[in-house]
Amino acid sequence: MKKLLIGVIAVVLLVVVVLAAAPFFIPVDVYKEQIVERTRDATGRELTIGGELGLSLLPRFELRAEDVAFANAPGASEADMATLKELVLRLQILPLLALDVKVDSFVLVEPVIHLEIDKRGRPNWQLDGAPAAKAEAEAKAETETETSKAEGKDRKGSGLAELSLGDVRLENGLVTYRDARSGQAMEVSAINMTVSLPDLASPFAAEGSLVWNGEQVTLTAEGDNPRRLLAGEATPVELAVESKAIDLSFAGRVTLAEAVSLDGKAALDVPSIRDLAAWTGNPIEAAGTGLGPLEIAGQVRGTGQKIAFTGAEIGLDDMTAKGGVTVDVGGAKPRVKGRLDVDLLDLNPYLPPPPEGKEAKKAKKAEKAARETAGPGDWSDEPIDLSGLKAADVDFDLTVGGIRVQDVKVGRSALAVSLKDGLLVADLAELNLYDGKGKGKVTVDGRGKVPAVKQSFTMAGISAEPLLTDAAQFDRLSGTGQLEIAVSTRGGSERAMVEALNGEGAVKFVDGAIKGVNLAAMVRNVKSAFVPGGTGDTQKTDFAELSGTFRIDKGILRNSDLKLLNPLIRLAGAGTSDLPKRTVDYRVEPKVVGSLKGQGAEDEAKGLMVPVTVKGPWHDLKYRPDLAGLVGGVAKDPAKALEGAKETLKGLTKPPEEGSGTAVPDPKKALKKLFGN
Repeated sequence: MKKLLIGVIAVVLLVVVVLAAAPFFIPVDVYKEQIVERTRDATGRELTIGGELGLSLLPRFELRAEDVAFANAPGASEADMATLKELVLRLQILPLLALDVKVDSFVLVEPVIHLEIDKRGRPNWQLDGAPAAKAEAEAKAETETETSKAEGKDRKGSGLAELSLGDVRLENGLVTYRDARSGQAMEVSAINMTVSLPDLASPFAAEGSLVWNGEQVTLTAEGDNPRRLLAGEATPVELAVESKAIDLSFAGRVTLAEAVSLDGKAALDVPSIRDLAAWTGNPIEAAGTGLGPLEIAGQVRGTGQKIAFTGAEIGLDDMTAKGGVTVDVGGAKPRVKGRLDVDLLDLNPYLPPPPEGKEAKKAKKAEKAARETAGPGDWSDEPIDLSGLKAADVDFDLTVGGIRVQDVKVGRSALAVSLKDGLLVADLAELNLYDGKGKGKVTVDGRGKVPAVKQSFTMAGISAEPLLTDAAQFDRLSGTGQLEIAVSTRGGSERAMVEALNGEGAVKFVDGAIKGVNLAAMVRNVKSAFVPGGTGDTQKTDFAELSGTFRIDKGILRNSDLKLLNPLIRLAGAGTSDLPKRTVDYRVEPKVVGSLKGQGAEDEAKGLMVPVTVKGPWHDLKYRPDLAGLVGGVAKDPAKALEGAKETLKGLTKPPEEGSGTAVPDPKKALKKLFGN
């Protein structure tokens, strides 16, 4: 027994001596040749070790290599895919016998990695390898997988008793990326990283920095218990990315199971969206002062390909919002579902500021000149591609407490957007606008070869004057309005859609007035008909109703019942607009009734009517009195025309009401003054 023990000790000592002496007796070139050959077999590319290669086994395993280069793919822009100035790896040997990995030092000095995609879409990190070696590796991996399944084991993190990291560093690294298809290029330099891990039961930490587009980015990571993390248990982890343009952070629990999962709080802080966009190489040229600070914070929870961001609080410029979104990319297409509640959606900071003073006058002058010199427009024949609607399924609800666009103020509104298999439905369930309420729906169908669009909208109780004043600085129309419109079309281009447009609609204003001119006073007293009036008050034409309906059939819009009802004035209109050809053929028939009995009176049928035609292309409409129509009407029924003229003249010469203080002008003199003659 004693001899046996002595023999074992002798063998152990012999092995130790051999391991210690081997590096001195085995030429270094043998190591190099073996490493280069194995790398070539595994990857199909050459590995070059131009500097010193050192290897020792006792008292610890130590590998040192200098000037290492790994060849790039054929046709790549750089000769080498990766280079390394120096690599140092030191492992303690004896702890390995107990599956205890203790790394005294692992240092990479000035690693340079060039990532590239060629014009065919092939990445240079896709390695072919020798066919035999590749087949052997695949067969081995398949055998290991089947064995793991048969044993019912999760091989992730198994077999490791302990891990300790000492001096683990990456110094001054460089990574470049190029895509020959798009021309996109990126470079990350000055990459430095250190890792601290006393053992698997102690907290670990990693910190580092890099430079991208001239700005430094710092990265930190901390974990509570690496052993639990490697065993697939939920473990507290904190991650942070900080830079001048953007800060990202996560604090929660991470699980490294078959599908990685996380549950914790996430935060995003961007001091300026415009500065962030400029830093990433996509500067925002849009006018306005908006797109400044952005803050988002909420709860993130996800497993595998499904992630939910809930309880989100969002701040953009001076606006705030709350909501959440869930994204699932595990199916045939991504699915997005969410909700966002915005307090006030103020769009003014994102619009160009309106010109003021001399600039405003110049802008109006230029706009007028552009309208006068504008040539005929036309519809586009470019194909409409709605295939993008099939890229994802979306179910999203948006509510806003109010909307501001320039001077226009919209009240509380609610919009639901649904997108499924190429069918987009936007349902405006609530809209409050200047004392009025409305709703609408837009459907865009991209499921078939030919796109189709359907739209319906209703609005009632709108206060016209404040709306038109805020929207167009037009304060000449007051009253309560309502609108109804329902249209549909289909086509492969803008022109085709216009040609196939069908639908109907109606517009109606009641109990209103047209400000700036008093048509009744024009009949009764030409001298005080316009602003300023004879009494100094603003003149206006009251009406009980201003309304009309229309129908659209294959792009042709027809209206036959435009009317304005006033005690002394009746206005009727009818005609068409050829939308595909962008032309108008319309006839307006104003009638002076010569009666103050009110709308609907018997005298409404009496009066003198001078029709006006509106014809021509949209960019060059012509307005002319229809004398032929007037003469034709007189010839058709001269007695009625004469009676209407008499009634009109009575209205023109009727004495004013007692106490009005307005003298009846001589019609001839009044007309001369009206036309400045």
